[in-house]
Amino acid sequence: MASRADFVLQERHGHVLVLTMNRPQRHHALNRALASRLAAAMNAAAEDEGIRVVVLTGSGEEAFCAGADMLEASGVEVSATDPRMGTVADAIDTCSRTPIPVIAAINGYCYGGGARLAIGCDIRLASVNATFRLPGAEYGLVVAAATLPRLVGASKAKELIFTGRKFDADEALKWGLLSSVHELQELMPAALDMAQQIAANSVAAVRASKAVIDAATLSDAAADLEQEKSRRLRGSPEQVARFRAATKEVTGR
Repeated sequence: MASRADFVLQERHGHVLVLTMNRPQRHHALNRALASRLAAAMNAAAEDEGIRVVVLTGSGEEAFCAGADMLEASGVEVSATDPRMGTVADAIDTCSRTPIPVIAAINGYCYGGGARLAIGCDIRLASVNATFRLPGAEYGLVVAAATLPRLVGASKAKELIFTGRKFDADEALKWGLLSSVHELQELMPAALDMAQQIAANSVAAVRASKAVIDAATLSDAAADLEQEKSRRLRGSPEQVARFRAATKEVTGR
Protein backbone atom coordinates (compact mmCIF):
# COMPACT_ATOMS: atom_id res chain seq x y z
CA MET A 1 0.00 0.00 0.00
CA ALA A 2 1.28 3.46 -0.88
CA SER A 3 2.31 5.79 1.91
CA ARG A 4 0.68 9.19 2.09
CA ALA A 5 3.79 10.63 0.46
CA ASP A 6 3.13 8.36 -2.54
CA PHE A 7 -0.53 9.32 -2.95
CA VAL A 8 0.48 11.88 -5.60
CA LEU A 9 3.35 10.93 -7.90
CA GLN A 10 5.27 13.74 -9.63
CA GLU A 11 7.26 13.63 -12.85
CA ARG A 12 8.85 16.55 -14.70
CA HIS A 13 8.98 16.81 -18.49
CA GLY A 14 10.83 20.07 -18.99
CA HIS A 15 8.35 22.81 -18.14
CA VAL A 16 5.50 20.30 -17.74
CA LEU A 17 4.65 18.63 -14.43
CA VAL A 18 2.67 15.38 -14.41
CA LEU A 19 0.72 14.79 -11.19
CA THR A 20 -0.58 11.23 -10.86
CA MET A 21 -3.13 10.33 -8.21
CA ASN A 22 -2.07 7.02 -6.72
CA ARG A 23 -4.63 5.10 -4.64
CA PRO A 24 -5.29 2.33 -7.16
CA GLN A 25 -6.93 0.04 -4.59
CA ARG A 26 -9.72 2.66 -4.30
CA HIS A 27 -9.62 3.92 -7.91
CA HIS A 28 -7.94 7.08 -6.59
CA ALA A 29 -10.97 8.04 -4.50
CA LEU A 30 -10.28 11.32 -2.74
CA ASN A 31 -9.80 10.80 0.97
CA ARG A 32 -8.36 13.64 3.04
CA ALA A 33 -4.81 12.33 2.72
CA LEU A 34 -4.88 12.23 -1.08
CA ALA A 35 -6.76 15.53 -1.26
CA SER A 36 -4.17 17.23 0.94
CA ARG A 37 -1.26 15.87 -1.09
CA LEU A 38 -2.89 16.96 -4.35
CA ALA A 39 -3.59 20.48 -3.10
CA ALA A 40 -0.04 20.79 -1.75
CA ALA A 41 1.47 19.61 -5.04
CA MET A 42 -0.65 22.03 -7.03
CA ASN A 43 0.24 24.94 -4.74
CA ALA A 44 3.93 24.08 -4.97
CA ALA A 45 3.71 23.96 -8.76
CA ALA A 46 2.18 27.43 -8.83
CA GLU A 47 5.20 28.76 -6.93
CA ASP A 48 7.74 27.09 -9.25
CA GLU A 49 8.58 29.44 -12.12
CA GLY A 50 9.86 26.51 -14.15
CA ILE A 51 6.46 24.80 -14.30
CA ARG A 52 4.23 26.16 -17.05
CA VAL A 53 1.64 23.38 -17.45
CA VAL A 54 0.31 20.60 -15.21
CA VAL A 55 -1.07 17.29 -16.49
CA LEU A 56 -3.31 15.53 -13.96
CA THR A 57 -4.11 11.82 -14.23
CA GLY A 58 -4.60 8.60 -12.26
CA SER A 59 -2.18 5.69 -12.06
CA GLY A 60 -2.98 2.44 -13.82
CA GLU A 61 -5.52 1.81 -16.56
CA GLU A 62 -8.87 1.80 -14.76
CA ALA A 63 -9.51 5.15 -13.14
CA PHE A 64 -8.86 8.85 -13.17
CA CYS A 65 -10.69 9.43 -9.89
CA ALA A 66 -13.75 7.62 -8.54
CA GLY A 67 -14.85 10.61 -6.44
CA ALA A 68 -14.83 11.12 -2.70
CA ASP A 69 -13.80 8.14 -0.58
CA MET A 70 -17.15 6.73 0.55
CA LEU A 71 -15.66 4.65 3.37
CA GLU A 72 -14.08 7.75 4.90
CA ALA A 73 -17.09 9.98 4.20
CA SER A 74 -19.46 7.47 5.82
CA GLY A 75 -17.29 7.07 8.90
CA VAL A 76 -16.50 3.39 8.27
CA GLU A 77 -12.83 4.37 8.06
CA VAL A 78 -11.42 7.18 10.16
CA SER A 79 -8.93 9.47 8.48
CA ALA A 80 -5.94 11.09 10.11
CA THR A 81 -6.94 13.91 12.41
CA ASP A 82 -4.17 16.36 11.52
CA PRO A 83 -5.97 19.74 11.54
CA ARG A 84 -3.74 20.93 8.68
CA MET A 85 -5.16 18.24 6.42
CA GLY A 86 -7.52 19.73 3.86
CA THR A 87 -10.81 18.47 2.53
CA VAL A 88 -11.82 17.07 -0.85
CA ALA A 89 -13.43 20.42 -1.65
CA ASP A 90 -10.16 22.20 -0.85
CA ALA A 91 -8.27 20.02 -3.34
CA ILE A 92 -10.81 20.56 -6.10
CA ASP A 93 -10.84 24.31 -5.46
CA THR A 94 -7.03 24.49 -5.50
CA CYS A 95 -6.86 22.70 -8.84
CA SER A 96 -9.61 24.88 -10.28
CA ARG A 97 -8.09 28.18 -9.17
CA THR A 98 -4.40 27.66 -9.89
CA PRO A 99 -3.05 30.16 -12.45
CA ILE A 100 -1.23 27.32 -14.23
CA PRO A 101 -3.01 25.63 -17.16
CA VAL A 102 -4.12 22.15 -16.07
CA ILE A 103 -4.84 19.31 -18.51
CA ALA A 104 -6.81 16.34 -17.20
CA ALA A 105 -5.81 13.04 -18.81
CA ILE A 106 -8.87 10.97 -17.88
CA ASN A 107 -7.98 7.28 -17.99
CA GLY A 108 -11.07 5.46 -16.76
CA TYR A 109 -13.64 6.06 -14.02
CA CYS A 110 -14.39 9.75 -13.52
CA TYR A 111 -17.23 9.93 -11.01
CA GLY A 112 -18.63 12.40 -8.50
CA GLY A 113 -15.88 14.50 -6.99
CA GLY A 114 -13.52 13.05 -9.58
CA ALA A 115 -15.72 14.41 -12.36
CA ARG A 116 -15.91 17.72 -10.53
CA LEU A 117 -12.10 17.72 -10.34
CA ALA A 118 -11.83 17.10 -14.10
CA ILE A 119 -14.42 19.77 -14.87
CA GLY A 120 -12.29 22.23 -12.90
CA CYS A 121 -9.29 21.58 -15.12
CA ASP A 122 -8.75 23.77 -18.17
CA ILE A 123 -8.66 21.05 -20.82
CA ARG A 124 -9.83 17.43 -20.67
CA LEU A 125 -8.59 14.51 -22.78
CA ALA A 126 -9.88 10.99 -22.18
CA SER A 127 -9.21 7.39 -23.05
CA VAL A 128 -11.81 5.34 -24.87
CA ASN A 129 -12.59 3.42 -21.67
CA ALA A 130 -13.37 6.55 -19.65
CA THR A 131 -16.82 6.80 -18.07
CA PHE A 132 -18.41 9.67 -16.22
CA ARG A 133 -21.11 10.16 -13.61
CA LEU A 134 -22.31 13.00 -11.38
CA PRO A 135 -24.36 11.26 -8.66
CA GLY A 136 -24.77 14.26 -6.35
CA ALA A 137 -28.57 14.30 -6.60
CA GLU A 138 -28.66 10.62 -5.64
CA TYR A 139 -26.64 11.46 -2.52
CA GLY A 140 -28.78 14.51 -1.76
CA LEU A 141 -26.11 17.09 -2.66
CA VAL A 142 -25.29 19.62 -5.38
CA VAL A 143 -22.20 18.72 -7.45
CA ALA A 144 -20.83 20.65 -10.47
CA ALA A 145 -23.97 22.71 -11.03
CA ALA A 146 -21.87 25.89 -11.07
CA THR A 147 -19.24 24.62 -13.51
CA LEU A 148 -20.63 21.97 -15.86
CA PRO A 149 -23.01 24.32 -17.76
CA ARG A 150 -20.15 26.32 -19.26
CA LEU A 151 -18.86 23.15 -20.93
CA VAL A 152 -22.00 21.34 -22.10
CA GLY A 153 -24.74 23.98 -21.88
CA ALA A 154 -27.49 24.40 -19.30
CA SER A 155 -29.92 21.80 -20.68
CA LYS A 156 -27.38 18.98 -20.93
CA ALA A 157 -25.89 19.91 -17.55
CA LYS A 158 -29.33 19.69 -15.96
CA GLU A 159 -29.95 16.32 -17.57
CA LEU A 160 -26.68 14.85 -16.34
CA ILE A 161 -26.94 16.32 -12.84
CA PHE A 162 -30.67 15.68 -12.32
CA THR A 163 -30.50 12.05 -13.52
CA GLY A 164 -27.01 11.17 -12.27
CA ARG A 165 -26.71 8.77 -15.20
CA LYS A 166 -23.44 7.33 -16.44
CA PHE A 167 -22.09 8.40 -19.83
CA ASP A 168 -19.06 7.46 -21.90
CA ALA A 169 -16.16 9.28 -23.53
CA ASP A 170 -17.77 9.54 -26.96
CA GLU A 171 -20.84 11.22 -25.47
CA ALA A 172 -18.64 13.55 -23.40
CA LEU A 173 -16.71 14.51 -26.55
CA LYS A 174 -19.90 15.17 -28.50
CA TRP A 175 -21.25 17.46 -25.78
CA GLY A 176 -18.04 19.48 -25.37
CA LEU A 177 -16.86 18.12 -22.03
CA LEU A 178 -13.76 16.66 -23.73
CA SER A 179 -11.32 18.04 -26.29
CA SER A 180 -10.39 14.61 -27.65
CA VAL A 181 -10.60 10.85 -27.05
CA HIS A 182 -7.65 8.47 -27.46
CA GLU A 183 -6.72 4.83 -27.16
CA LEU A 184 -5.48 4.27 -23.63
CA GLN A 185 -1.83 3.94 -24.59
CA GLU A 186 -2.03 7.15 -26.62
CA LEU A 187 -3.66 9.29 -23.94
CA MET A 188 -0.59 10.48 -22.02
CA PRO A 189 1.49 11.12 -25.17
CA ALA A 190 -1.37 13.27 -26.50
CA ALA A 191 -1.69 15.14 -23.20
CA LEU A 192 2.05 15.73 -22.99
CA ASP A 193 2.22 16.89 -26.60
CA MET A 194 -0.51 19.44 -25.95
CA ALA A 195 1.16 20.51 -22.71
CA GLN A 196 4.48 21.08 -24.48
CA GLN A 197 2.75 23.19 -27.14
CA ILE A 198 1.23 25.35 -24.40
CA ALA A 199 4.52 25.54 -22.47
CA ALA A 200 6.30 26.87 -25.58
CA ASN A 201 4.10 29.96 -25.64
CA SER A 202 4.27 33.11 -23.54
CA VAL A 203 3.68 32.16 -19.89
CA ALA A 204 2.26 35.57 -19.11
CA ALA A 205 -0.08 35.51 -22.11
CA VAL A 206 -1.32 31.98 -21.42
CA ARG A 207 -2.03 32.73 -17.76
CA ALA A 208 -3.69 36.01 -18.65
CA SER A 209 -5.81 34.24 -21.25
CA LYS A 210 -6.86 31.64 -18.68
CA ALA A 211 -7.86 34.39 -16.25
CA VAL A 212 -9.93 36.19 -18.89
CA ILE A 213 -11.67 33.02 -20.14
CA ASP A 214 -12.52 32.00 -16.57
CA ALA A 215 -13.83 35.48 -15.82
CA ALA A 216 -16.01 35.28 -18.92
CA THR A 217 -17.41 31.81 -18.22
CA LEU A 218 -17.26 31.15 -14.47
CA SER A 219 -19.37 32.77 -11.78
CA ASP A 220 -18.07 33.12 -8.23
CA ALA A 221 -21.64 33.81 -7.15
CA ALA A 222 -22.79 30.50 -8.66
CA ALA A 223 -19.93 28.61 -7.01
CA ASP A 224 -20.77 30.20 -3.65
CA LEU A 225 -24.44 29.35 -4.14
CA GLU A 226 -23.57 25.69 -4.91
CA GLN A 227 -21.56 25.46 -1.69
CA GLU A 228 -24.34 27.14 0.30
CA LYS A 229 -27.01 24.79 -1.08
CA SER A 230 -24.91 21.72 -0.29
CA ARG A 231 -24.19 23.00 3.22
CA ARG A 232 -27.93 23.32 3.83
CA LEU A 233 -28.66 19.90 2.33
CA ARG A 234 -25.82 18.03 4.03
CA GLY A 235 -26.88 16.32 7.22
CA SER A 236 -30.63 16.64 6.66
CA PRO A 237 -32.63 13.45 7.36
CA GLU A 238 -33.27 12.93 3.64
CA GLN A 239 -29.65 13.54 2.66
CA VAL A 240 -28.33 11.18 5.33
CA ALA A 241 -30.80 8.48 4.27
CA ARG A 242 -29.93 8.91 0.60
CA PHE A 243 -26.21 8.84 1.29
CA ARG A 244 -26.49 5.68 3.36
CA ALA A 245 -28.62 3.97 0.72
CA ALA A 246 -26.31 5.01 -2.12
CA THR A 247 -23.17 3.89 -0.33
CA LYS A 248 -24.51 0.72 1.33
CA GLU A 249 -22.86 -1.50 -1.28
CA VAL A 250 -19.49 0.18 -0.66
CA THR A 251 -19.62 0.34 3.12
CA GLY A 252 -21.55 -2.87 3.82
CA ARG A 253 -23.70 -0.95 6.31
